[in-house]
Formats: sequence, C-alpha cells, structure tokens
Amino acid sequence: MKILSIQSAVAYGHVGNSAAVFPLQRIGVEVLPVYTVNFSNHTGYGAWRGPLISPDDVREVLLGIEERGAFPQIDAVLSGYQGGEGVAEVILETVERVKAANPEAVYSCDPVMGNAKSGCFVAPAIPVLLRDRVVPAADIITPNQFELGFLTGTEPDTLESTLKAVELVRATGPRTVLVTSVERPDREEGTIEMLAVDDNGAWLVQTPYIPMKANGSGDVTAALFTAHYRRTGDLADALAHTTSSVFDLLTNTHKSGERELQLVESQDAYANPQLQFKPRSVA
Repeated sequence: MKILSIQSAVAYGHVGNSAAVFPLQRIGVEVLPVYTVNFSNHTGYGAWRGPLISPDDVREVLLGIEERGAFPQIDAVLSGYQGGEGVAEVILETVERVKAANPEAVYSCDPVMGNAKSGCFVAPAIPVLLRDRVVPAADIITPNQFELGFLTGTEPDTLESTLKAVELVRATGPRTVLVTSVERPDREEGTIEMLAVDDNGAWLVQTPYIPMKANGSGDVTAALFTAHYRRTGDLADALAHTTSSVFDLLTNTHKSGERELQLVESQDAYANPQLQFKPRSVA
C-alpha cells in the first residue's frame, strides 16, 4: 500500500506528517510525505521557528512525484491541518489527478478546525472551506464531535444526534466517517468513544479516558484508520486496530510524563495491536 500524505512537519515532537508517517511505516505502508510547513515544533508551545511552505512550492513537490510515475500506485491521499486556502486547492487538484491515474484511490481528510474545549483554532476561512469544498471531495473523513457539528450545522451530543449528524455529512460526499472524541452524556463515567460509519453500518468503541492533551494523536488516528480501512474494507476491524494502537500510544505517553507523544517508544502498539477493545454495532 502507498499513501500520499500532505501535512505539516515538525523537527521537535510529533504532529502532522511527523506523527503519521512512522506508525504507517510500522504497519507496512509506503508513505510519500509532502510537507506544508517545516516548523521547529508545533504551535501549541506559543513559539516556533521555520517556514510555511507556499502552495506553489507544495504543488512543485507533488508535480515531481507525479513525474516519477507514482500517482497510479497511490492507494490513498491523506491530508490534515490546512494552514491556508491555497494549500487546500493544491490538495484538491492532487486528489483529482491521483484518482484519474488510479480510480481505486481514495481521499481521506481530517478536517482539523478545533475542539469542544478550545473552540476553533484555525483561520476563520478554513472551516467554511473545509465544509464547502474539501469535505465533499473526500471519501473518508475523521472529524471530532465538535468538527462534525460545524460541518453539519448541528450540536451532536447523544449517540442518536451524532449518528444523524454523520448521515448529514455523508450526504455531502464522504461515505466513510470516523468521529473521534465522542462524549455522550449517558456513557460510563471515565470513558470516551469513537464512532465509525460507512454504507454497511455503524460501529462504536469505548475506552477509558486518559486525562491529558496530546498534540498529534488525531493525526495518528486518521493515518492508521485510513490505512487499515483501505487495506481490508472492514470498518469494525479498522476501528478496533486503530483504537488499540492509539490507546496504548496515549497510555505510554501519559505514563512517561512527557508532553510529546511517545511515538517511537510505542511502535509495537502499531505493529502488534492488542485489540483489547471490541466495537459494537449501533446501526
């Protein structure tokens, strides 16, 4: 399997491609990483160094990959945080060209906007662009519950309202939706859930809640889910593998007391997931 991953990169820590590439490689995926920024560290520190990469330069890198004859071999295009409107256009152009070269290829978009605790943390134009242009072009999307609400103009909280919101967003284009950080009022205390839906049904998985903020965990989740689902087409299996790997990654990070994901230290969790959480069918 080959995945073209168009995301940010940092030298210190693990977000964007610096979070997604290694776990994918560890499960046997060939990754073609294309960077949209090259920062010293993620912006959550409040200070960072390094350049934004212009959309024209991102386009040039992608053109060079295309000229090597790689596009017919791409199984999935993956994108995450989009810092500006220009990069979104480059990604959409690339998805179109990859699918022309390989009609079996899929586009997986993590529509990063923000979360319930901090609200939106992207430029004001980005959520609208994601909703109106990018998400409708995607085959797979991986929003959190807050982002799902923006995409659909709803406020999903219960399982029923979240499932309804998923159907609303599926009607705009993407057939497969993974909703992360699902927090419904009637769940068991001290737990958190993920919900996955495609044409064949809906699956919910519950894990203990780990009380920490982990930049990059969503990038790992989107990458692993995309790869597992693209490889097998089995939604419940992809959800089980992804959940197991990410939970163990977060557990190891929390135990370490470090701020950054213990990505390398947790490599066995990707290659040999314990599958300790069983998804249940909810539709």
